[in-house]
Amino acid sequence: MDTSYPREDERPPKRGPPPNVPPPRDHLVWAIFNTLYMNFCCLGFVALAFAVKARDRKVAGDVEAARHFSSKARCYNALATAGSVVVPLLLIALIVTGVIHLSKLAQESVGFFTYQFSGSDDEDQ
Repeated sequence: MDTSYPREDERPPKRGPPPNVPPPRDHLVWAIFNTLYMNFCCLGFVALAFAVKARDRKVAGDVEAARHFSSKARCYNALATAGSVVVPLLLIALIVTGVIHLSKLAQESVGFFTYQFSGSDDEDQ
């Protein structure tokens, strides 16, 4: 009595991504740009690490891991870009409001000192 499993002559087809699904993007160029130009709190470097991992997984054929790392790279790239744009704009706004405040303060102090000097001339007469 033969209890071995029957052998199949044909191999099952390989399971892979459907042909109409494009491979995930790795966002490597965006991460390099954030790392070199606008590295806010090292988020550009973190994005670069995840972008490289996404590219490695894509080359290895692990599409799900590539999508996961690609999503993280996109998130860190967006945070790095937003932080690098918002922080300088906030700094410029603070400088402009400080200059406006100091100019008003200087105008008020000039008015105060001219009043003091003109008041001392009246006492001499």
